[in-house]
Amino acid sequence: MSRISITGTGAVSSAGWGVEALMVALERGVRPEASSLSRERKNGDLVVTPVLKAPAAPPTLPKSPRLRRVSPISKFSVAAAIEALGEDRIAKVAAGELRLGVICTLLNGCVNYSNRFFGEVLADPSVASPILFPETVFNAPSSHLSALFGSTAPNDTLLGDGAEIFTGLEIATEWLLRGDCDAVLVVAAEELDWLSAEALALYSRNITPSEGAAAILLEIASGGPQLLAVPDPVALPPGADRAMALRQACGATGVRDDGRTLLSDSRTGAARYDRSEDDALAGWSGPQLSPKKILGESFAAAAGLQLVAAVEWVKSGKADQALVAVLGGNEQAAACLIGSGS
Repeated sequence: MSRISITGTGAVSSAGWGVEALMVALERGVRPEASSLSRERKNGDLVVTPVLKAPAAPPTLPKSPRLRRVSPISKFSVAAAIEALGEDRIAKVAAGELRLGVICTLLNGCVNYSNRFFGEVLADPSVASPILFPETVFNAPSSHLSALFGSTAPNDTLLGDGAEIFTGLEIATEWLLRGDCDAVLVVAAEELDWLSAEALALYSRNITPSEGAAAILLEIASGGPQLLAVPDPVALPPGADRAMALRQACGATGVRDDGRTLLSDSRTGAARYDRSEDDALAGWSGPQLSPKKILGESFAAAAGLQLVAAVEWVKSGKADQALVAVLGGNEQAAACLIGSGS
């Protein structure tokens, strides 16, 4: 029977660049220092929103022409992808020895360049230029990744709520089992934007917007953490019982709360916002992680960071298995089960 292994992980978060920075922050339980986004208004004071930004990009980021005019989300995606792949696989992809599929999952996408482009055009229509157009489309990060690595295997971008990465895992599994790729890189990424940051405050002032990226590399292999189950997400139609939907998604993984299974959940720390998830996951006896409580709400990227953290826990032997559960904003509840592979 084919086994889908998670053979690499990468991360960029408000805690720093790299998986190690992510895990140190979660282990210490200390939230990174907050900063702010400011928006000017023609008539009135500045609108200032507290946020958790990713630190400045390290000098090790490739100096590729592909990255010269990119939005921050593409830089986050590239850094996480490079960490997940490693030098040997990157070389094999470039040499045509490894067929690498790429799937990016987003909610907001390349909003910084889109705002810049449309802002300039609205202020002065004569400056409209196709030069900026590639950065105004959602598939920019995925296309940058394939171009940077020289991959000609399938490439896709999925748009959805915070649980969309689970659909990405499903598609990646299908590609591998069908023989379309030798490995699939699933990346979830977001960049900060004043519009989504201010909109989040309408739900709760206790949720801090953030940004970053997470990368999961999947291959058919026998070693390493295994993707044991990734059932279809449960839809969230208007008026849905959100707690029941999440319980259904978790139950479909076949998980057993045996005290040695990690629960990596999507709770934010805001009581009203977390009520359905508290109800659905009440009584869990194993260890628990709630990365958003430390790293902030990075929308699509947040679920990816949950996955990376869960994989690292299983790799370290702190848990035999990990259930990753995400209650999306308005589309779906989803979960997957990761095992040690032993």
